[in-house]
Amino acid sequence: MPTLALDAPALERLVSAAVAAPSIHNSQPWRFRLQPETSTVEVRADRSRAVPAADPQGQALHISVGAAVLNLRIAARHLGWAPEVRLLPDPADPELFAAVRLDTPAAAPVPGAERLYEAIWRRHSSRAPFTGAPVPPAVLDELAGAARSEDALLHLPDHEETARLLHLTAEAERRNTTDQAQRTESRSWIRTGEAPPYGIPVDALGPQDALGNLPMRDFSAIHPAEHRAPAHFEDEPRIAVLATEHDTPADWLRAGLALEHVLLAATVHGVRASLLHQAMEWPYLRWEARDPHHGPGHVQMLIRLGYGPEGAPTPRLAPGEVLERP
Repeated sequence: MPTLALDAPALERLVSAAVAAPSIHNSQPWRFRLQPETSTVEVRADRSRAVPAADPQGQALHISVGAAVLNLRIAARHLGWAPEVRLLPDPADPELFAAVRLDTPAAAPVPGAERLYEAIWRRHSSRAPFTGAPVPPAVLDELAGAARSEDALLHLPDHEETARLLHLTAEAERRNTTDQAQRTESRSWIRTGEAPPYGIPVDALGPQDALGNLPMRDFSAIHPAEHRAPAHFEDEPRIAVLATEHDTPADWLRAGLALEHVLLAATVHGVRASLLHQAMEWPYLRWEARDPHHGPGHVQMLIRLGYGPEGAPTPRLAPGEVLERP
């Protein structure tokens, strides 16, 4: 087996995959640092791109960075390593969210890893209406398995529970559009014209549901000229609930890994997804999102799944903009 080199081209490919991960408001709140003496890539939080009004505890920040860690791990396997991932490895360095050690070649390919790697570049959130065609049970089972492999749970609520979760999401969206801090912050992440390569471009914004049943985030305070005409969304949305047993920062990171693993597995099967995070931004509503039938777990994200148009790509920071050289 040839010796693997963690050289500049390999590092750029790893970071390129990592920054393709989803993040709240496409804030991309991460930085990467190579420790060459240990062949370790550090994944660090960049709080200059945090969203404190929507995410005062940093739950979404950790989920975003966790998703980037998952992509980096998949890219490392694609390049031939057996990556060792440690979450929050240094209590004295709270901005260091993960360390990915790359000093061991893989003994054998991981089944399905190549398909997930290819999906990294095709995964985009779709804020458009879906057709309403059901996602096959076998695919949903695979997505639940993807979450379990990252120490998280993916619940598939029934019709009544889905309606309750959408009601909570609608209430959270109402609060987001009436709370001044939330409105101002979310509006600041809309990008028009020449803008930094993060945030949400106007042309990536989706319409609102004409019937008001599916509360898609409208980023509030958007200028009327930037609104899309309302559209008819699917009558029976398929919502999946991503949860963890506990609710520590390490659990938030695991939720990020699980979220991206689920999204990539969905992409492999041609399933589109969008994220409903609004209720997670209000502590009482997030607590209410728990389903007692599934035990005392903590909801981390609601994921809308279905079939429809591919989502519009959003801009990404270049590897050189987020990579700290030793």
